[in-house]
Amino acid sequence: MKRLWQPARQYWFDALILAGIGAGIAGAVVRRHNLQDGPRGPLWFDVLACFVILAPLFARRRFPVGVLFVSGLAIGASTFVDDRLITDNIVWFLQGLAVCVLFGMLPARSWSVAGLAFAIGIAAIVTHNDPGGGIGDFSWNAVAFAIAWTVGFAVGGKHREAGEATERAARAEREREERARLAVADERARIARELHDVVGHSVSVMTVQASAVRRLLDPEQEKVNAALLVVEETGREALAEMRRMVGVLRHPEEAPARAPQPSLEQLERLVQHAREAGLPVELRIEGEPIQLPAGVDLTAYRLVQEGLTNALKHAGARHAEVLVRYSDGQVELIVTDDGSGEGDGDKGGHGLVGMRERVSVYGGELEAGPRAGGGYRLRAKLPIA
Repeated sequence: MKRLWQPARQYWFDALILAGIGAGIAGAVVRRHNLQDGPRGPLWFDVLACFVILAPLFARRRFPVGVLFVSGLAIGASTFVDDRLITDNIVWFLQGLAVCVLFGMLPARSWSVAGLAFAIGIAAIVTHNDPGGGIGDFSWNAVAFAIAWTVGFAVGGKHREAGEATERAARAEREREERARLAVADERARIARELHDVVGHSVSVMTVQASAVRRLLDPEQEKVNAALLVVEETGREALAEMRRMVGVLRHPEEAPARAPQPSLEQLERLVQHAREAGLPVELRIEGEPIQLPAGVDLTAYRLVQEGLTNALKHAGARHAEVLVRYSDGQVELIVTDDGSGEGDGDKGGHGLVGMRERVSVYGGELEAGPRAGGGYRLRAKLPIA
């Protein structure tokens, strides 16, 4: 049933056009033989006129303006050959009403008004060429066409509003996707800049250690000395390339970072800053704290920082809780608050996008959203190894 209903909704007007062509031809043939005031033109012309008047409406989707003018011109022109063809059959009056409705639905108001004037002009030509026509017939047709046009204009206005709303929604979605894409790119650049310090420190230590060991070697240990020299030079080249890469990623207004990157060792200080900003925060640590890899440590700190920032700036929270749990080869971070249940992503920001990017770097898991009992919760798991 549904498969039949969809084509019926889409092509019902085309079916009416086809029925109108048949009714017009039948009327021209039958009334020609039964009534003295019926159509008086050649039969072949009347049949052809029925097609020419209605058939263009099949192309209304592709040529919404042109087909209406063509159909109207065909009506007016046919009356110069058969002055009774149009006025003899109610099909053509209904067709005129349909054309006026379609004129009223045109999105361009200038074309819509011009279409109404055109339809009334065609009605004047038909009335003038009809031997039995008069001012009353013209007035009746003009009023009926104006009413039909008004109905079409009202319906078209609703369609235009719906179309504009759809376009605005699509444009907003495109802009949102573009902002999210830019946020992802910015966050990846920020992650790269921060990890530069982490990786650069490790490479620097390796390079310094290799250099120190090389200087302690005996003169006869040439092969070991050469190998360590390669390690030292490779380390220095790697550091130089990383500096160049980070220089490309850094915005022109940004200065190189001087302070070491934060870690969970500074978590108490972060919580204290939130308390000083007016948000009471409870910090709990479960399990035995262990030394995390530098990148994981930095990511964990940033996750807690983002969760507390959301609670302060966006949720209007009165209390927050931070839980750090070490277990099963992973560290779990949970930040909850009792605010409005809205996070940074709900307010049009992209903090959640950045957090997902950070967690994905280490193959972790991230969940964020309103809590069932009210408030907002951020939960992430990061593998330690």
